[in-house]
Amino acid sequence: ICCIAIIILSIPCALGFNVLSNIQPLGPGSTILDLEDFIVSNCILPLGSLVFVLFACLKNGWGFDNFLNEVNTGVGMKFGKSLKFYMTFILPLIILIIFVLGIIPFIVK
Repeated sequence: ICCIAIIILSIPCALGFNVLSNIQPLGPGSTILDLEDFIVSNCILPLGSLVFVLFACLKNGWGFDNFLNEVNTGVGMKFGKSLKFYMTFILPLIILIIFVLGIIPFIVK
């Protein structure tokens, strides 16, 4: 299933500069690769980091205590309990702002 999905999803990338070069999904001068870059850079990466932060901090996910135990294993700098508020509330807000600021230029067009 994964192999089939990879083949199907990579066809636009492989044909982006030849057979599909006349398609301009984000406006004049754009290519299929620009659309793929937008989807990955402005959508998937910020939303993936938001899911990870929420999973690491909330009780329904991993939980902050389990996250601290895992992060503080080994030698080196330790992660303090004082960062729980920051990781639970402020960091997701920052990630959402980054996501929205990345999406706005394409919505406004």
